[in-house]
Amino acid sequence: MTDDLKKFIRELSEIYDPDSNETYVSLYYNKKADNKFINRRIEACKSILKKDNLKNFIETIKIIRDVLKGNIGNNVAIFASYKYNFLRYISLPMKINNLLIVDSSPYIRPLARLHDEWESFTLLLLSSNYAKIFSVSLGKVDDIKSLSADIMNKHKKGGMSQMRFNRLRKGSINKFLSEVVKALQKKTDKQIIIAGPGNAKKQFYDMLSKELKDKIVDIIDININDEKELFKKSIHIISEKEENKSYYAVQNLKDEILKDGLVVYGIKDTIQATKNGQVELLIIEKDRKLLGWICENCQLIGEGIKKTCPNCGKKTSTIDILEEILEFAERTDAKIEFTDDKEIASLGHIGAILRFR
Repeated sequence: MTDDLKKFIRELSEIYDPDSNETYVSLYYNKKADNKFINRRIEACKSILKKDNLKNFIETIKIIRDVLKGNIGNNVAIFASYKYNFLRYISLPMKINNLLIVDSSPYIRPLARLHDEWESFTLLLLSSNYAKIFSVSLGKVDDIKSLSADIMNKHKKGGMSQMRFNRLRKGSINKFLSEVVKALQKKTDKQIIIAGPGNAKKQFYDMLSKELKDKIVDIIDININDEKELFKKSIHIISEKEENKSYYAVQNLKDEILKDGLVVYGIKDTIQATKNGQVELLIIEKDRKLLGWICENCQLIGEGIKKTCPNCGKKTSTIDILEEILEFAERTDAKIEFTDDKEIASLGHIGAILRFR
């Protein structure tokens, strides 16, 4: 699901209306949170929009309401425009905050944050004769594969020597674990957690290629039947890893600044580097919004307020400048890291590790 979400975000990031900043409606909706939210936001937007933009908004809301009538789950993100006959939506497995935005392009920051904070991972529950492989995406199980083997657990008295029995049993276990390795190799997740009782985990780990070993995040001792506790622990491990990743991204940014390395920070320099496709990793303050402007004609961006573009003289649109930088980053396949580290605020709320100068 996270790979699908990344493609979905990329598609949305490439869409914008060069003629109006009131074309696309983005709705993030948690049905159980506040059923009056949509009506309140609709009335607020209608009181401001005029003429053609008002008509487009009303017709777009009709499209969105039709989607909400379907069986699409309790948490959904919908992006629509009547003017361009555009509709995309995605159901999400976790609670989201209600939000309705009218802009020149789909509002992608909440989706980008979800993708950053809920990276997919593979969870392997393992014993010497049983394995269950869970694909976990956005905090929920997407797919389960089970494997098992009929392996003798006790030595039969008489007829078979202890040594021969142990040799056969060891061979059966090794054959079974080899099958599990092959199944795990088919998974594309970059993070793997191994869990289960006993020593099978250690034997299994030793059988893995270096490529798979490098993906192992943790190995957990747990009862083979305690799946509920396992999920709780694994989600905590992945969340903690994400927090560490965010922290080290900021530290790396600071180190590169001190060395005058491949790095930019602050709005002006980060905008230019992102538009040029130079950004390898964009680091952005989580909940910060910054007022800015954009010329949809020549894609020039700046902080503060400008009524006309200093480059082409055409009318500008008011924007959240961090959202626009984020869209440029998505279009150029930059990695994105959200952080609430206070040090990023002192660097202008945004920075980037570069691919090249």
